[in-house]
Amino acid sequence: MERLSHAAGVPERFRGGIVALGNFDGFHLGHQAVVGRAVARAHHEGRPAIVATFDPHPVRFFKPDLPPFRLTSLDQRERLFAAAGADAMLVFDFDAALAGTDAAGFVQLLAEQIGAAGVVTGEDFTFGARRSGNVEILRRLGAACSMAAETVAPVLLDGEPVSSSRIREALARGDPGAGTRLLSRPFAIEGAVLHGDKRGRELGYPTANMELGRYQRPAYGIYAVRVRLDDGSEHAGVASLGVRPTFDPPKELLETYLFDFDGDLYGRTIEVALHHYLRREVRFESLEALTAQMRGDEAEARRLLLPS
Repeated sequence: MERLSHAAGVPERFRGGIVALGNFDGFHLGHQAVVGRAVARAHHEGRPAIVATFDPHPVRFFKPDLPPFRLTSLDQRERLFAAAGADAMLVFDFDAALAGTDAAGFVQLLAEQIGAAGVVTGEDFTFGARRSGNVEILRRLGAACSMAAETVAPVLLDGEPVSSSRIREALARGDPGAGTRLLSRPFAIEGAVLHGDKRGRELGYPTANMELGRYQRPAYGIYAVRVRLDDGSEHAGVASLGVRPTFDPPKELLETYLFDFDGDLYGRTIEVALHHYLRREVRFESLEALTAQMRGDEAEARRLLLPS
């Protein structure tokens, strides 16, 4: 798997590829269907399989003051695309120039600068300045450039299309299980472990602390989690996601306690997957009451994640 940038150009060995085209934030079941079709077609035709994505998200470019809504980082997407069988991830650097490119210009970019022999999208894909292009225009303009375009129908779950909006709504209401069904895996936050105030260590629960950055904010509360370290190992744990109302001043953090782990994580990049929502975060009147609740949270997370 290689990461490519449209601004830097596409190496010759990836020209003539089949491009799965979309933003693919979250890489949910619907996205997987699009990429799966592109990979299958590429393999059948003996061509490279490329997954294209946009960074920043076009919505973020046009509305920079929106609250965070990202479901995956580029690094996470790259791993997911590789696992789906893609040969490369192509990042469209979404800037003013790309935002101002009309539909015809974008198709020309795909055919000439990227060298795509074919593209696969979802049926609702739009592109070009002011979203002036749709899949019918893509087919018509693509054919004129000898670039075949096809679409993949939405994936339905519980009678409704799978979408990033449904996933964000599920996370925001404290239902990571619904998010997992739509994503086909738990929602996970990746980041570097920061030095904190060591309060968890003082309470007997040393935590790996992370900022949430541009990720969608799930409901604040306590979660049973699984953590993937940068060495590939995985560990069960319990995490507090929120503003720590017992302590002043409030500070938004993801604080994760890894079960039966003894090691230094400072500065390392870890990925915390939210499996179960245990409870909302509350303010405790004493550290003794907080510690007692933490013991109960640990026991419940162990029961859910490490069944005997």
